[in-house]
Amino acid sequence: MAVVLVVDDEPLQREILKTILDDEGYETYTASSGEEGLKVARELHPDIVLTDLKMEDMEGIEFIESIPRKPLEPSMIIMTAYGTISSAVEAMKKGAFDYLTKPLNKDTLLLTVKRAAERTSLLKENLQLQKALYDKFSIEGLVGSSAKMREAIEIMKKVSSTSATVLIVGESGTGKELAARAIHYNSPRRTKPFTAVNCAAIPENLIESELFGYEPGAFTGAASRSIGLFESSNGGTIFLDEIGDLPALLQSKILRVLQDREIRRIGSRESTKVDVRLISATNRDLEKEILKKNFREDLYYRLKVITIELPPLRERKGDIPELVNFFIQKYNSEFGKRIRGIEENALKALTEYHWPGNIRQLESVIERALLMAESPVINIKDIKSELRSSYSDDILDLDLPDEGINFEELEKELLKKAMVKSQGVATKAAKLLGMSYKTFIYRWEKFNLTSPKGDIYS
Repeated sequence: MAVVLVVDDEPLQREILKTILDDEGYETYTASSGEEGLKVARELHPDIVLTDLKMEDMEGIEFIESIPRKPLEPSMIIMTAYGTISSAVEAMKKGAFDYLTKPLNKDTLLLTVKRAAERTSLLKENLQLQKALYDKFSIEGLVGSSAKMREAIEIMKKVSSTSATVLIVGESGTGKELAARAIHYNSPRRTKPFTAVNCAAIPENLIESELFGYEPGAFTGAASRSIGLFESSNGGTIFLDEIGDLPALLQSKILRVLQDREIRRIGSRESTKVDVRLISATNRDLEKEILKKNFREDLYYRLKVITIELPPLRERKGDIPELVNFFIQKYNSEFGKRIRGIEENALKALTEYHWPGNIRQLESVIERALLMAESPVINIKDIKSELRSSYSDDILDLDLPDEGINFEELEKELLKKAMVKSQGVATKAAKLLGMSYKTFIYRWEKFNLTSPKGDIYS
């Protein structure tokens, strides 16, 4: 039950209120003056405070201004025999939850205290949710101690306290959205919305209305006003993932948001100011896209005020043991399992694997292994089929020298073999290699490979 502090310099009034509230199950404390009330409040952090407006040592308004507001602001209820509209308004402006006039009506008192308790309960729940989000997306909680990850984490720490525009680059599955969330939830905007938008997943004819909203009659089917994601994220952060896939028209509109801090709904002649931090991400080489006239150069330089590069998992293999333990703990908690760890030979296999799907693929492998494991530790049998299935046996039929291989050359050969086997159809080649289409295209373009048919986007 809520903790209530009653502050009143009339002894009889204090005792009556304490009796009433105790009978309702509230944990009630009293104070005979403003100074004593502040002392009790600092010790107990009450959920609700009922205070007289007129006391000998301190006015109720002064008491409201002085009450401790951490870790949580209490719901303040003013009581007075000198009820006037002006004093009520002033009390509300200073943070009072409600205003009661003496002599107090018991039913009104209990109803007001109940409403105050509900408000405090919601504030506590919100605080707990915020803490859970902070813990989940704490920058310090990002897994990885390799040099490249430490560099990325240091940049994230420095940029989180600002509102600077951030561009996160890296292959699919490297954790770009997780990094964006960590920046947001460690920033002064953490209590405001974080909105993630996958620019590649929304049809081109819908993405403008999704981002900027529209007015009634702006197009067929627009029966009423719709608020876009930029407006609904006001005060917070909007994360545009796969920003390299934005069509040219939308690129110019995003540039305007960054320059003028305003948006215009479709069908409107008026602009609306927005205060939104923009974090974007891409697995494309935007500088190459600029040369191909696929991406605006002016927008690129607006986006990359701060650039964070997340390395692929094959370049941070020393982090794999730490990531594996993290995912084991995560899915033990989620599925109620008690897997203690992973056998050394299984961990060695994971460390030697090339991980085309990066951290996302590793997480999927550990999740499945943990669910299927029959022993207290994950062994090689639990992961072997997952790793083997990423490539078909005939595609892996390569001559490997005894003294070792050049992995990039091997990767090129695998990509080209997959394309030959799939007759130049990239979607089929990606499936053969256990990659997403986007990852396949990224890696194909990275090596400047040419399709047998001259066009891999079929």
